[in-house]
Amino acid sequence: MEPFHPSPETARAFRDALGHYATGVTVVIAESDGQPLAITVNSFASVSLDPPLVLWCPAKGSSRFATFLDADRYSIHVLAADQRDLGLRLARSGSDFGRDRVERTEHGFYRLPGCLAWFECLPHAAHDGGDHAILVGQVQRAACRPGDPLIFWGGRYGDFLQHGI
Repeated sequence: MEPFHPSPETARAFRDALGHYATGVTVVIAESDGQPLAITVNSFASVSLDPPLVLWCPAKGSSRFATFLDADRYSIHVLAADQRDLGLRLARSGSDFGRDRVERTEHGFYRLPGCLAWFECLPHAAHDGGDHAILVGQVQRAACRPGDPLIFWGGRYGDFLQHGI
């Protein structure tokens, strides 16, 4: 293993190194022109228990970036191992929910059924993060269920039982 300095010339190597960290896969949904708009992200983390804060990082180059930066609320969904196709569809098109129905909660948040966990968030802070923004949300409500998560590692989706799908 030869060390390198991250730079534009070593961007692929840096991306490959980052890909060695396995993450879960989430879908974030906000409202755009009265309709749900989603984005698939793997940059999700807990920040604080008191107050209850989480963060996620949308790419500034995404055509959906402004919607999420300006959203007055959004919901974050932790995908289950069997939701790979949903995550891929929403990564390509934020409105392609396919057969997966999006529900509206009594508090005005969108929710995807079948996810392992979901968090209803109000914006708490936004920070510059290079080619991404770091959005911190204050969790208003959350829920979870048992199940296996969808994992992203080395540019592939998988779960704990498979090496990659």
